[in-house]
Amino acid sequence: MPKTQPFDEHLEQYEAWFDEHGPVYESELQAMRTLLPRAEKSVEIGVGSGLFAAPLGIRFGIEPSAKMRRLAKQRGVKVIAGAAEHLPLRTATFDVASMVTTICFVDDVPASLREVERILKPGGAFLLGFVDRTSRLGQLYEAHKAENVFYRLATFYSTDELLQHLTQAGFGGFRIVQTVFGLLHEITEPEPVKEGHGEGAFVVIRALKHD
Repeated sequence: MPKTQPFDEHLEQYEAWFDEHGPVYESELQAMRTLLPRAEKSVEIGVGSGLFAAPLGIRFGIEPSAKMRRLAKQRGVKVIAGAAEHLPLRTATFDVASMVTTICFVDDVPASLREVERILKPGGAFLLGFVDRTSRLGQLYEAHKAENVFYRLATFYSTDELLQHLTQAGFGGFRIVQTVFGLLHEITEPEPVKEGHGEGAFVVIRALKHD
């Protein structure tokens, strides 16, 4: 069952986080932009309130939370109800799919990634943005997740673990970038985006569906 309760009950707190940590948010957006190809049809899975889809020009989303869907629609995103494990979308219809800080909340990672692979056209791209469990910030989140209304339900993953899941789901052609190199209170301006992983807390993997 989708983990929507924290977001339904604490939506204002969720939105306020992005205002409070504006430079971190901008860094994450830029990391996504770095790998986002131009596409006719794109979708964000777990689109939330549209905070990433709207500025990235992704106009379609899937989201299980009704409260989040309403906000996303106000931001200009067309959203329908659904969960990552059972996407209500036709096979091979999208050029690009994205998922941002959502993979840690899905119930079944392999099933979710197989569904993403299914809805993409041959050669389509999947952008997966997440907090790397092995990073300094990721380790802090992991250690204190019981105290966080959102992350207490999360399962964090390392980049290597997700690359393995993506490979098993039928993806290849990986490219990886990273950002957010300090702890949240240390970041007062947008961070650079660098190739690779192992330093930054926020990692984006672009994976391609085989032709």
